[in-house]
Amino acid sequence: MGLVATILADLDVVRNNLLNLFLIVLNITSSIAIVISNKWVFQFSGYTFGTALTVIHFVVTFIGLWVCAQFGIFTIKRLRILDVVPLSLLFCGFVVFTNLSLQYNSVGFYQVMKVLTTPFIVFVQMFYYRMNFEKMVKLSLIPLCIGVALASASDVSVNMVGTIYALVGVVITSFYQIMIGQYQKSLGVDSMQLLFFQAPISAVLLLPIVPVFDNFTALMAYEYDVWNVSLILLSAVLAFFVNLSIFLVIGRTSAVTYNVVGHFKLCVLIFSGFVVFGNPIKFWNITGLIVTVISVMIYTHVKLQAQAKVAPPPAPKVEPLQEIPPEKEELLTEKERTSSVTSR
Repeated sequence: MGLVATILADLDVVRNNLLNLFLIVLNITSSIAIVISNKWVFQFSGYTFGTALTVIHFVVTFIGLWVCAQFGIFTIKRLRILDVVPLSLLFCGFVVFTNLSLQYNSVGFYQVMKVLTTPFIVFVQMFYYRMNFEKMVKLSLIPLCIGVALASASDVSVNMVGTIYALVGVVITSFYQIMIGQYQKSLGVDSMQLLFFQAPISAVLLLPIVPVFDNFTALMAYEYDVWNVSLILLSAVLAFFVNLSIFLVIGRTSAVTYNVVGHFKLCVLIFSGFVVFGNPIKFWNITGLIVTVISVMIYTHVKLQAQAKVAPPPAPKVEPLQEIPPEKEELLTEKERTSSVTSR
C-alpha cells in the first residue's frame, strides 16, 4: 500500500507540473500570437480600426469568461455596475491606446514603449501616493529608460502620431494597473471576477466613440470575407486566452515565474518584429533593445528582493491534537471522578 501511495503521489506531482507547463506555454504563445495577429490584421488585412477591434475583443472575452464560469474555473460575483464604470473607462483607454500604438508603430517600438509603464508607475506612486522605494529599485530604472531612449531614437519607423498614442497608452495603463489592485481589494473580487463585469461594460462605453477614432464609412465598407473575419476572431480569442492564462499562471505558480515568462515574451516579441514584419535592424536599435531587456530583468530581481524583505514571517506551526487512547481516557475519567468526590 505504501508503494502504491508513493507512486500515486508522484503521478499527482507530475500531473501538476505538466499542467503548469501547459499554462505557461499557453500564456507565452497567446501573448506573442496576439501581438503578431493584431499587427497582421492592421498591416496586411487592412482592418485599421483599432477601437472597433477592441470592442470585439471585449465581447469575446466576456463570452469566454462566461464559459469558464460554467466549468467552475471561477465564481461569478454580483457587482453594482456603477462601481465598475470608472475602472472600465480606464480599461477602455488602456486597450484602445495599446492597439493604436501597435497599429501606428513597429512591434519593437510598441513593445519597448510598454516597458515605460514600470518607471511611470513608480513615479506616480512616489509623488502622488507618497510611497517609498528602495534606492536600488529607483537606480535600476535608469538603464531601463536609457535603453528605451536608444531603441526609440534609432527606430526608423518612429512617427509623431504613433509616439503620442504610445505615451498616452503608457499613462493610462499605469493608472489602470494601480487602480485595479485597489478595486479588487475594495470590492472583494479576483481579477477574473472583475474582468467579467469590466469587459461588457467597457464594450458598451466604447461603442459610441468608435466613429471618433475609426473611419466609420471605411469600417462599414470593409470587405468582411471569411479570411478577414477569421483573423479578426482569432485576434479576439487570443486576447481572451492571454487574460485567462495570466490569471491561471500566477494562481498556480508565482509572481517570480510569471516575470521570468514575461522576460522571455519580451525578447521573442522584439525579435519577431525583425523576422515576421521585416523591421530594419540597426546597431543602436539593437543596443537599446538589449539594454532594455537586461534592465527589465535587473529591475524585477531588485524589486522581488525588496518585497522579500518586507514579507511577513511564516505563521508558527501548530501541532495537531493527539488522539487519546481509550485506556488512557478511562484512567482520566476515573481521576476526574475521584477529584470530584474529594472536592465535595
